[in-house]
Amino acid sequence: MNTKYMIFSGFLGSGKTTAMIALARAVNARDQKEGEPSHVAIIANDLGAKNLVDADYTRTADVPIDEIPGDCICYITDDLVYHINRLADDGAGIVVSDIPGCGVGALNHVYVPLKEQYPGKFDLLPLVCLVDPMRLRMILPEGEDIHLPEEMRFLLNAQLAEADVIVLNKIDLIGDEERKADLAFIRKAYPDIPVMAISARTGEGIDELVDYLLSHEAAAEPRDLGTDSEEFDAAEAQMCWYNRRFFAEERDGRNIDFNAVIEDFMEAIREGLIEAKRNVPHLKLFAAGEGDDFVKCSIVGIDYDLEFERKLDHEYSGIAIVVNARAVCESETFGDIAEDAMDAIKAKYNLKCRVIFTECFGFADEGRRNGGRASRYAE
Repeated sequence: MNTKYMIFSGFLGSGKTTAMIALARAVNARDQKEGEPSHVAIIANDLGAKNLVDADYTRTADVPIDEIPGDCICYITDDLVYHINRLADDGAGIVVSDIPGCGVGALNHVYVPLKEQYPGKFDLLPLVCLVDPMRLRMILPEGEDIHLPEEMRFLLNAQLAEADVIVLNKIDLIGDEERKADLAFIRKAYPDIPVMAISARTGEGIDELVDYLLSHEAAAEPRDLGTDSEEFDAAEAQMCWYNRRFFAEERDGRNIDFNAVIEDFMEAIREGLIEAKRNVPHLKLFAAGEGDDFVKCSIVGIDYDLEFERKLDHEYSGIAIVVNARAVCESETFGDIAEDAMDAIKAKYNLKCRVIFTECFGFADEGRRNGGRASRYAE
């Protein structure tokens, strides 16, 4: 029996990780009722190193997970196959992964190579593109300004156009009328692509999505999405990545409320971005306490409230924190903003912070693609 494989794409902050976990839980629950072992596993993929909020968060959900850090699965097919096979060897019948970066290219660079280079090896389930109501406003007829550069519209359109099925996520955050209007717009704009609606957080629509995915297969046919165009390069050049893992500790060893620390840290980054006239499509943070106690929170833009998926139940004297940001900002500017935010919480809460890992880079940053070798020298 072939291993089933599929990808969740979508704009930053659309809820890919939460949706993958919801899908895995739903399928695994069905299998348990039928006496079969749980068999959905997740691959977390990112351009940055192995310090991912999504991976840490997924581990709390009792879903098998593997990581492919440091590059996009679009360009490392053999490595992806190795990870799929490894999960399959551990009992996974279905492997689900996301796609990092600008979220475009899974069709031509993952599905098509798997079909052509590994014929009959995998059953390719439909490529899902998640879109959330906030980001959809970028391309609605009224063209609402959500403080993201015009170039981002190209990315969202390309993501939706390559999908086998488009899924409107986060419907718990909007009313019935807005839901109907959003679905009607998507169906009109992409008439040849099936459209569904879910709330990965509440579970609404998940069973229907599972039924659809397990009864259909991916088209896996090449399509021109404009990813070799100047528009795509311009959109890529707008973005930077920031990843940091650090240990924050109260200097006198007192237990404190780290929920408040984290909220102030995230809000300080937001305020710095507002002052710099920049934005962050997705800023997320995870910190684990004792046992199954953890906090996860995120911001999907400077105009939106901080969202806590969950808060810590207990106070601690110290805690390990991982933060990821995908910002529409120069990497140097965002790095400075994050440092200022850390200085602010250190002063307010009497903290010492030991930085374990940091990386901050932009798609267009010199030296990013040449292995760190010198790019410029003086004669």
